[in-house]
Amino acid sequence: MDLTPAPFRNDLAEGPAGAAAFWVHADDGVRLRVAHYPSVGTSRGTILLFPGRTEYVEKYGRTAVDFSRAGYDILTIDWRGQGLADRLLGDANVGHVTYFIDYQRDVAAMITAAGALNLPRRMHLIAHSMGGCIGLRAVMDGLPVASCVFTGPMWGIRIAPPIRPAAWALGWGCGRIGLGHVYAPGTKPTSYVTSEPFKGNLLTSDAEMYAYMRGQLAANPQLALGGPSMRWLHQALQECRVLNRRPSPDLPCLTLVGTNERIVDVPRIHDRMARWPQGTLEIVEGGEHEVLMEGPAIRARVMPKILALLETAPNKSHKAQSA
Repeated sequence: MDLTPAPFRNDLAEGPAGAAAFWVHADDGVRLRVAHYPSVGTSRGTILLFPGRTEYVEKYGRTAVDFSRAGYDILTIDWRGQGLADRLLGDANVGHVTYFIDYQRDVAAMITAAGALNLPRRMHLIAHSMGGCIGLRAVMDGLPVASCVFTGPMWGIRIAPPIRPAAWALGWGCGRIGLGHVYAPGTKPTSYVTSEPFKGNLLTSDAEMYAYMRGQLAANPQLALGGPSMRWLHQALQECRVLNRRPSPDLPCLTLVGTNERIVDVPRIHDRMARWPQGTLEIVEGGEHEVLMEGPAIRARVMPKILALLETAPNKSHKAQSA
């Protein structure tokens, strides 16, 4: 793979020194951006960091510092349709995907990039929100990692039971009549972080971290993304349903969910982790959706748990388990 340098704002990311980003292409031609945050000293392995919907590589700079100091290289990505990756519609503010399985093309490009960068082959997955959905399929299909960590994983979308059937019907119907590109009800073109005040936000209880995220988008508006399309919503609901029917991988797993989680379907997370033989579910007291973007006190509680899993995982890569 030819790795071409891509724009990257480590001044906004506040990541480890020496971080860099590169353009890569999925096998269908979509251009993606990956970023490598190097370890401090001798590397103990590579973390494949799968971001959530609307996110971008700079957002994980501070998180990368924590893992870098612990001796891990970090490779993360702008998924198709967000960050500086190719946007898929004329309205670049819509979060859109044609098929949810297309994100696996991005995963494949990311793995190829890890090889081109000669990153340590002992790999681990850390995946947040939508990245948790993408990551669950990836590990089910044999992603070569020794362990996986999920934070607020999107294994179901929180929708009030009375309107869930309507969400399914509306998503399907919009696609049939050529309106799959329109915004999902209740969402808008502007980024949640820039349009919503800190008070009452659904992402973090830490004002300084919220300001960090806001500052990144103010300095580089190209990174911002608005609400999802009807097509994305329908595809996401379908993917969650399909994955829910599959067995959990034979892989050490830690899943972290805040007590104030209000975005993803928490009962689905409990159900999945109850069916994960090597899985542990940790409820993070006081945490919102983004436990890695919380304040120092919460991060000081969760980071040792994550590092303990990475350090004690067997020294072998996962192999696919049949559905």
